[in-house]
Amino acid sequence: MTSEVGAVLDVAQVQRHTVRTLVVSQAVGAVGVTIGVATASLLARDISGSETLAGLAQTFQVLGTAAAAYVLARVMRRRGRRIGIVLGYLAGATGALLAVLAGVVDSMAVLLVGAVLLGATTAVNSSSRYAATDLAPEAHRARALSVVVWATTIGAVAGPNLVGVGGNVARPLGIPELTGGFAIGSVVLVLAALWVWVRLRPDPLLLAQEAAGVVPHDAPHVRGRSWAAFTTVVRDVPAVGAAVVAMACAHAAMVTVMIMTPLHMEHGGAHLEVIGFVISVHVLGMFAFSPVVGWAADRFGRSPVLVAGGVVLLVSLALCGLSPEGSSWQIFAGLFLLGLGWSCATVAASTVIADRTPVAARTDVQGTSDMAMALTAAGGGAFAGVIVGALGYPALALFAALLALAVVAAGRLTRTS
Repeated sequence: MTSEVGAVLDVAQVQRHTVRTLVVSQAVGAVGVTIGVATASLLARDISGSETLAGLAQTFQVLGTAAAAYVLARVMRRRGRRIGIVLGYLAGATGALLAVLAGVVDSMAVLLVGAVLLGATTAVNSSSRYAATDLAPEAHRARALSVVVWATTIGAVAGPNLVGVGGNVARPLGIPELTGGFAIGSVVLVLAALWVWVRLRPDPLLLAQEAAGVVPHDAPHVRGRSWAAFTTVVRDVPAVGAAVVAMACAHAAMVTVMIMTPLHMEHGGAHLEVIGFVISVHVLGMFAFSPVVGWAADRFGRSPVLVAGGVVLLVSLALCGLSPEGSSWQIFAGLFLLGLGWSCATVAASTVIADRTPVAARTDVQGTSDMAMALTAAGGGAFAGVIVGALGYPALALFAALLALAVVAAGRLTRTS
């Protein structure tokens, strides 16, 4: 009996240590991801000379996120969270440096390759939220996940506001002003990788696999194994499939509108600092209130919070669609609520996936669902510039509202399946 209590205490201690480690890495790593959000579409426009192509940088970054989510999930299944997270941060640092090079040599191709690699950082941040649930009890799982999501607030809010600092860094280095943020991002991503390499011991996923009797190194490398595991779980547990759909649609709605907002504001004469501040307000909505969202998901259930997220998204898109070009209260409120709706949907849907997926298939399902989420967002991002160029920003908000309706519908399905 005493040994059993000691084992429980050890797991609880490892869980607390894991969450603390992930909180720091998320905060630092988020700077590397978001520092270029406010300028990526502008850099792509300057290099390509076309506003229609401005959304391609973000689209390729999302495609990189999709590929990395799938690949890193396979790495984590066999080697644990620590190795996968470190590899993702280092890939992101390389991508940020390529974005700087793209600005220097004026190459759209180099920028898009860099964007793909930078997408690995987003995949790592996403998988970190699941790492927080590996050893968490079900009654507190949403809160553990949401605390790691919340940690992103620190770096994510600071990142876009470092646009001006990036310009100051760029000038003495002799690189274009819009690439200074990426130069800073490459440094902080290396720091995040070093932190995880040193601190994330023992590995929470390997401990969870050991407790469940799963031996990852005995699993053969089989082509399509991750997809097969994903489809099996979705078939046997429809709530997981509904959660994946809800998470993908919420992410696509958020990304589609967010990446074109800087251009919408610039058309009305908004200054770069104001654009960066609006993106910060949006990111604040995405992450700052996630512990409250996690508490609500544990207290009232995953499905009600997921449906509420879809409703908040609808309200935010109505405000964005009605906002005039430039700076307005509608765009500030709309972008904040867009982030908050995304937070509700993502925390609740991710917790459903963590709750209902067996340990043996955990990384396969989580990685494949994140890949599906990224691919959906990439599709929306690819059309975002075309829609805005042909029909305007309000039409883009209307398109995203259809995705928000899908979130509401899928959220209801998680309750009944």
